[in-house]
Amino acid sequence: MTAKQVLPIIPDNIVVNKIYELRGLKVMLDSDLAELYGVETKRLNEQVGRNPDRFPEDFMFQLTDEEWLNLKSQIATSSWGGRRKLPFVFTEHGILMLSSVLNSRQAIQVNIQIVRIFTRIRQFIVDNGELKLEIEEIKQKVSNQDKNIELVFTYLDKLIDKKIGPRKRIGYMPDDL
Repeated sequence: MTAKQVLPIIPDNIVVNKIYELRGLKVMLDSDLAELYGVETKRLNEQVGRNPDRFPEDFMFQLTDEEWLNLKSQIATSSWGGRRKLPFVFTEHGILMLSSVLNSRQAIQVNIQIVRIFTRIRQFIVDNGELKLEIEEIKQKVSNQDKNIELVFTYLDKLIDKKIGPRKRIGYMPDDL
């Protein structure tokens, strides 16, 4: 292994389970990032506070009361502790920017790992976009077939409802019969 390769120090599934979707964005909580980086949440937020120009609203934002309650109910865990302030969340770009304000070896390695995971998630979405289109096409075809089958049954019902009298015989009929 070369010096530039970095082995993940945390299993990928643990990192992936700490990625949430809020406001249509993939984000991570400040407390989860602090835990992964091996620092206190307070210290992480202090470093961010000392560098406000590096963290615009599309890199990091604070949750609303409703978002926080909703997120806690989705996660269904009691390990949140006693927060005095609403948490901050970081988008992929905000996580990238964190590497410029947190310089510990662990923070750098975890940051690289998180960025790779975000990249894989984005690639997965792109790769499966075509599959989603194909599924939509199939749904449309099935929907059209349902309409055609319904039409056939409607015509059959009309034929059954039609009173058919005795049919006149066609063909040669001898006079003796």
